[in-house]
Amino acid sequence: MLQDPQDAQDAAQDSFLKAYRGLSRFSPESSLYTWLYRIAVNTCLDYRRKSRRMRLKSEPLTEGLPSYEQSPHQLFESRQATESIQAALQKLPEKLRAAILLREMEGLTYAEIAEVLQTSVGTIRSRISRARAQLRHLLRRNTG
Repeated sequence: MLQDPQDAQDAAQDSFLKAYRGLSRFSPESSLYTWLYRIAVNTCLDYRRKSRRMRLKSEPLTEGLPSYEQSPHQLFESRQATESIQAALQKLPEKLRAAILLREMEGLTYAEIAEVLQTSVGTIRSRISRARAQLRHLLRRNTG
């Protein structure tokens, strides 16, 4: 969510500190997993609000991984695709970006995302659908 490894590490530390300090407010009826996710997502959103200096990294997420013998042309296209997706994700509103990242990158279920973001499953379905539609639109606009 933060695109900067240092900010992500700081947010992770802050999240665990917040969880430790708020342990007395944890409800045993809730899932510890989603409670921690909610804290982490909210911390990341706080970081984004505080620091509007977010910039896209020129390195794709696949940087440093084996190429599996891709041609230079395939590597170039893969890098361009990754950069386009990252740029499109950054243009999404925070609520949509959080929902789509938790679903597609973290693999959470709709129910888990709803608990993390403290909203209904229907709202999460709507946000993910809107995020996908906006991503399609942004990516088509950039390629055509």
